Amino acid sequence: MKHALIGGSALLMAAAAPAQLSGANFIVFFDWAKPEINRDAAEILDKVSAEYAARPGSRLVLSGHSDRSGPAGVNLRSSKKRAEAVRDYLKAHGVPEHAMALEAYGEQRPIVPTEDGVREVQNRRVEIRFVPQG
Repeated sequence: MKHALIGGSALLMAAAAPAQLSGANFIVFFDWAKPEINRDAAEILDKVSAEYAARPGSRLVLSGHSDRSGPAGVNLRSSKKRAEAVRDYLKAHGVPEHAMALEAYGEQRPIVPTEDGVREVQNRRVEIRFVPQG
């Protein structure tokens, strides 16, 4: 697993792993080829911000994912941009950047397994997990 520091947040670029939601507390989905936070995602992220305010000692892990509609390298970068967009939104809504860690998995952990080149909205997502500080 590769580690890098991006804008003060840890970014983990992980190797392939089995498809699973890995205990996500919240999930936001993205339109194809867009890392922007849409209205539905904003509603969910507002709930994440409120939950963080109720649990300020916790830490958030933001795991970015992609579908298989492009080359693997592009999909990895897209998943990272999605996680960064979520981080930026949460930061603007009261969650300190130091309380968030980013992970980027690209197309390696689909919810819906597809063939290469297939667009699948459920795979274009960021999973948000609350984890104990430590």
